Amino acid sequence: MGPTASGKTDLATMLFDALDCELVSVDSAQVYRQLNIGSAKPTPEFLAAYPHHLININDITNTYSAANFCADAERLIKDIRARNKIPLLVGGTMFYFSALENGLSILPASDLACRKQIEREIAQRGMADLYAELKKNDPALAVRLRVTDTQRVIRALEIFRITGKPPSKVMAESAKNAMKEAAVKITLGCHDRSIIHQRITRRFDLMLEQGLVAEVENLLKQHHGQSPDIAQLPAMRSVGYRQVVEYLNGKYDHQTMKASAIAATRQLAKRQLTWLRNQSNMIWFDILHPRTEHAVLEFVKSKVY
Repeated sequence: MGPTASGKTDLATMLFDALDCELVSVDSAQVYRQLNIGSAKPTPEFLAAYPHHLININDITNTYSAANFCADAERLIKDIRARNKIPLLVGGTMFYFSALENGLSILPASDLACRKQIEREIAQRGMADLYAELKKNDPALAVRLRVTDTQRVIRALEIFRITGKPPSKVMAESAKNAMKEAAVKITLGCHDRSIIHQRITRRFDLMLEQGLVAEVENLLKQHHGQSPDIAQLPAMRSVGYRQVVEYLNGKYDHQTMKASAIAATRQLAKRQLTWLRNQSNMIWFDILHPRTEHAVLEFVKSKVY
């Protein structure tokens, strides 16, 4: 694990070369076949040399949830173990890691009529008003969300309206299915946050050079007029893609789009680091230390052999 642009993929490939393992991607954007440049997805040539499970497994119009990930990851871990190999999970979607390790709350199924009603209210009253409603009915959950967390606020309100209970209470009461075996948790960090910021900027510059804007433009053209609106799908709301969509819709110019995407990615890295610092049994390695790869390899060997 580690914040975005911390070098997780490079470290995973080193472990792949040194150990008898299989790689399992933990990335909520790379599951989609159509999201390539903006998701920092490895190239086909790279994936041929270093195969990853759970990359390119879903169409952009089909939602892939944390529950889907847990089911797939649990199956893969079992299969990889049966092949006498080590399952090595790598990625930056912290919610997926948490759901797999600690289990997911069993929540009521989505109700289309309820969700449509909430979406109509957002269009009429604004997102801030709906967030205020959530804050009134479930302050414990609202404090963990932002008004811009549209999908999560909608889902929370949906749960409240279906059950009549605060979503945080429903989650606490729900049965959980935690991972059966303890994970060896390796985290890449950096004592100098400016290094992560520099890497984020360089990587987004490279994405633009590789054709990120054209990638998004082609997706919008291919799905124009279709239902659901592709620009509103969770996959297209991810960091980087969201800003390019807004740029193509004329919200701001190219330079502003670039600055906005980099700032949003830095905020993502900050949230990832905050989450990681609050986890237990985490072994941290500094990406700037010259012997980090060797230290990680020796640590993993001590745990799995």
